Amino acid sequence: MFSGIVECTAEVVAIRADRQNKDFTLRADFARELKIDQSIAHNGVCLTVVDIAGDTYTVTAMKETLERSNLGALRVGDLVNLERSMKPDALLDGHIVQGHVDQTAVCTAREDADGSWYFTFEYQPQGGGLCTVEKGSVAVNGVSLTVCDSKPASFRVAIIPYTYEHTNFCRIEPGSVVNLEFDIVGKYIARLMQQYTR
Repeated sequence: MFSGIVECTAEVVAIRADRQNKDFTLRADFARELKIDQSIAHNGVCLTVVDIAGDTYTVTAMKETLERSNLGALRVGDLVNLERSMKPDALLDGHIVQGHVDQTAVCTAREDADGSWYFTFEYQPQGGGLCTVEKGSVAVNGVSLTVCDSKPASFRVAIIPYTYEHTNFCRIEPGSVVNLEFDIVGKYIARLMQQYTR
């Protein structure tokens, strides 16, 4: 489990295709602290460390992950948001994030708010609780954010300078594809409502 509080960004330094999988090698500040089999969220996608070499490590993404997320479009030199899994005694500073991306969205606007920024994202509604609510939580590229303008197929979030500078939001612009994970509590409530209203 994760909290949506990004620890750092990592640069993609190599990508290797292995049949329908892809191996991503990234350079990260905490690479030397990792161990094989450790879970790390990459742009909100939970992946397992399979190799470590100095200040780099490698993870593998399978076909479904590549198709459901923006990882399939990664290129060498791209920045990826990283978060190691939560410890049981850690503070939940963001919200409950599973590392299971629901779908992608497209940035349609980036507005300067005199020191901060507003980003608007559009997505294809798929039902099943995959939606946002005003002042609710959503994970965008693994970043826990509060929705400030919720519509049926889009939403807007506000980004403060710290988040902008310490995540890959600094590279998101209109047309960029991002990963979405909707609030797990909302998804369970929607599923229960579907069962009891049949």
